[in-house]
Amino acid sequence: MKEALPDREESSRDADEARDLRWIRAIAQGDRRAFEQLYLSYHAPLNRFLARSTDRRDLVDDVINETLWAVWRGATHFRGDSKPRTWIISIAYRTLMKFLRDRGMESHRGGQVALDDEDQLHMADEHSSPERAVQRDWLAHGLSMLPADQCRTIELAYLLGQSCEEIATIMDCSVGTVKARMFRARVRLRNTLPRLGGDFGPDVSAEHA
Repeated sequence: MKEALPDREESSRDADEARDLRWIRAIAQGDRRAFEQLYLSYHAPLNRFLARSTDRRDLVDDVINETLWAVWRGATHFRGDSKPRTWIISIAYRTLMKFLRDRGMESHRGGQVALDDEDQLHMADEHSSPERAVQRDWLAHGLSMLPADQCRTIELAYLLGQSCEEIATIMDCSVGTVKARMFRARVRLRNTLPRLGGDFGPDVSAEHA
């Protein structure tokens, strides 16, 4: 069972979902201002997620642009079967996989690319303390040692806040497969992270079970 979110966080997510839905409906009517707002809102989180799979800045930019162009073209067909955020991330994930296959490239787990000024400011707001920065770097090192499917599952859960059901939609697999990947990743991280300099605190499987 998925752990209940604090009321404030739940309210914030509900507000974001409603906002994204308004944008998509406006985009379906050809509203370029709504598309610009959605683009600015999603660019930084998509950038951080995609940069974990490749260290090529040009490929990250291409995937983001192709993803959001697909949102512009496909907004009229969005029926709300999934949350707007899950729909957009699903497009990004499938686009990334296609780009990697078409170019004969393997995923570069733990990849780091230079972030633009907007991304750096966004990350500074989210992780303002030096302790959080150290923790983030330490966890990134641990994630880079996971198999690609486990790494992306954990990133979707903790970088992008997706539930097991949403991750299953994005990765086109069963919820059971997602939970199994999270369990195996949890075991690997518990064995790996202490050797990198500390104990892994959060239970990465319980919060999204």
